[in-house]
Amino acid sequence: MADPTPVFDDLRAESDELDRLVAELSPGQWSLATPAPRWTVAHQIAHLAWTDHAALLAVTDADAFGKEVEKALAAPETFVDEGAEEGAGKPPAEILAAWRAGRKALDDALRAAPAGARFPWYGPPMAAASMASARLMETWAHGQDVADALGVVRTPTDRLRHVARIGVRARDYAFAIRGLTPPAEEFRVELTAPSGEVWTYGPEGALQRVTGPAHDFCLLVTRRAHRADLAVRAEGEDAERWLDVAQAFAGPPGADREPRGDAA
Repeated sequence: MADPTPVFDDLRAESDELDRLVAELSPGQWSLATPAPRWTVAHQIAHLAWTDHAALLAVTDADAFGKEVEKALAAPETFVDEGAEEGAGKPPAEILAAWRAGRKALDDALRAAPAGARFPWYGPPMAAASMASARLMETWAHGQDVADALGVVRTPTDRLRHVARIGVRARDYAFAIRGLTPPAEEFRVELTAPSGEVWTYGPEGALQRVTGPAHDFCLLVTRRAHRADLAVRAEGEDAERWLDVAQAFAGPPGADREPRGDAA
């Protein structure tokens, strides 16, 4: 079994990078609108604190987490927004302190988890490393919303490998959540990492192929940019369809981002 520590370290580094981005913001900047409809910077960080708390319950108190799942099932279209709205109503210092405390507690719990343990989630149960990867994906994606609101251009890192892997593995889910039948055959995916390394997934000889910068692919599967603005390319009809629906997260896809009109 692979050592999960590098995944935990990457999650910590991704969170710390976003923390540095918001730590010195003014109250007015916390109220800035982000690309997510009706969500401010405060909503984004409050949401991360909320989901970190849910993940902590999943790892440490399965019964309590089960009650959170019941709430989600009772209001599947609104429970995420309601959680963010509740947190965003607090002063920025409280939001930041709650996020810091929650992610530290989750980090400690994940590192202390028994080898091979699996924990409940809103989808299939996950191992500690998978839980950390999912938290990194969300942290990076919501961090992109914050960066966009602030007009900040972030430097991509190879921590994106976690986001890319989830995006590839979620291919069939992306079709199914829209009521579409997933393709039967595997795809070949080749992504150029920020470091210049090429990350590959799927059989080399597959007829359906997706290629491009890993950063652009991650923006696509987290639905943080319109496909027209990204240098991700598909070969094959099914691969083309996938790039139109791809997503790395559970739940409804949400509204598409508007194209900027300056595609690479």
